[in-house]
Amino acid sequence: MDVYSRFVDWDKMDVSAQSQDTKELTCTDLHELKQLARQGYWAKNHSLRAKVYHKLINSIPCRTVTPDANVYRDIVVKIVGKRSSSSLPLPEFVDNSVVPTYCLNAEGVGAVRKIILCIANQFPDISFCPALPAVTALLLHYSRDEAECFEQVCRILACNDPSKRLVDQTFLAFESSCMTFGDLVNKYCQGAHKLMVAVSEDVLEVYSDWQRWLFGELPMAYVARVFDVFLVEGYKVLYRVALALLKFFHKVRAGQPMESDSIQQDIRAFVRDISKSVSPERLLEKAFAIRLFSRKEIQLLQMANEKALQQKGITVKQKRQNVHLAVHAENFKSEIVSVKEMRDIWSWIPERFALCQPLLLFTTLEHGCSLSRFYSHSEGHEPTLLLIKTTAKEVCGAYLSTDWSERRRGGNKLSFFGTGECFVFRLQPEVERYEWVIIKHPELASTGSETENHAQPASSTLSSSSIPSDPSDRLSPFLAARHFNLPSKTASMFMAGSSECIIVGGGDGQALYLDADLNHGRTSHCNTFNNQPLCSESFQISILEVWGFRD
Repeated sequence: MDVYSRFVDWDKMDVSAQSQDTKELTCTDLHELKQLARQGYWAKNHSLRAKVYHKLINSIPCRTVTPDANVYRDIVVKIVGKRSSSSLPLPEFVDNSVVPTYCLNAEGVGAVRKIILCIANQFPDISFCPALPAVTALLLHYSRDEAECFEQVCRILACNDPSKRLVDQTFLAFESSCMTFGDLVNKYCQGAHKLMVAVSEDVLEVYSDWQRWLFGELPMAYVARVFDVFLVEGYKVLYRVALALLKFFHKVRAGQPMESDSIQQDIRAFVRDISKSVSPERLLEKAFAIRLFSRKEIQLLQMANEKALQQKGITVKQKRQNVHLAVHAENFKSEIVSVKEMRDIWSWIPERFALCQPLLLFTTLEHGCSLSRFYSHSEGHEPTLLLIKTTAKEVCGAYLSTDWSERRRGGNKLSFFGTGECFVFRLQPEVERYEWVIIKHPELASTGSETENHAQPASSTLSSSSIPSDPSDRLSPFLAARHFNLPSKTASMFMAGSSECIIVGGGDGQALYLDADLNHGRTSHCNTFNNQPLCSESFQISILEVWGFRD
């Protein structure tokens, strides 16, 4: 066996990884490396994978002073002493994480704990890093000795490239990544998300497991393939694979009874036994078939979630507030929706606002049917939730991401604003959430021309050509057009308001139009989609409510 076999139990190792073919990796082009990693070029040669890992990790830009193998040799005896490695306590920052043994032999299992303790000694700034045991155990398979593994892990932890996120090392970073994953599930795995909402009291708690699925439950053959690509492409790969896992779980388990009384435990069990239903190649294929947001957009979404947590003082581990507490039966009262329906809506909104409680800002029953009063009560609040009940007992609404005061930027014209997080939904007669699309307004393209007929129905601004042919043409899920250098006159947004009307273009070709008297409304439905319309094409409003978000 090669020099990288010291800690490997070859009886446990996948036979396909034991090839001794004399492969070499000479390419340095990033695009070519991506393709080779995704194809598993070095997956079937243990020695080659070890060399590739070392090459990729050694290229990571690190702090000036980063602990190396010599440091480990100097400190390990002092830190471990004469204690048995199997009984060594792990530092608190791993948060009782699973310490996977993968295909390690007895010496390797003990070495993982020694290495983690030495890392804790050298990185006192790490406060929360549940992925560390799995990363350490994985890299030990491809290390000549403990000191080499220690150095490789330290380089990953000491990365100082602000654009290259690798391993979460604080609770704030970890928790915001869980919220970001929840946002991505809500966008890309709506079927699975609907299942989570139906069977779990706390969806956020389920999504907080996402890193454990990858670094704890995935079998060795799978996590190594994920790590191959992760070292080349970065953190975004982890989101991709976790989304793919959830999609496969939903596909395999849909319609079947739960195997335990916990959806968390069911997902963990599915991931542990994933070889029964999905190959590593199929998992990665599914992951990269997801047309995910760009790395920059995900980074900005993560920053927004971190900011929301910081504003609420949630920077260390504590009991998270779930939807049932945010929308509490004792302090919530609406004339349009029940507590259960409001909790369903709360499960759709971005995670950083799901931390808040609903606050009634405006209702036609109390404030009358006045658009000016609608604006005066809604302005200064961001985001807001619009709920409408028609005289035909239909219930629909919209999540509006931007303060209505933004409408004044257009002067007297009907100006569009908002972000891609806006969406419209229907609760009665059936529950349906409509995904967002960009609404383009050709009439705004000609400079110097005023929009004619401000009271024009929303349907005139929507057509099948409004739908981007490629999801990559879409805006970020939460950013305004100004972040993308788009000409405001050719790429308008998702909300519009004037003294004469309100328009919300929420998604899947659906648009909602309300007259100034707040008594009448219309909807527009793009025939490109097969889903049902938001509500009647023309309707009378029975009750309208606007809700804000209270810290």
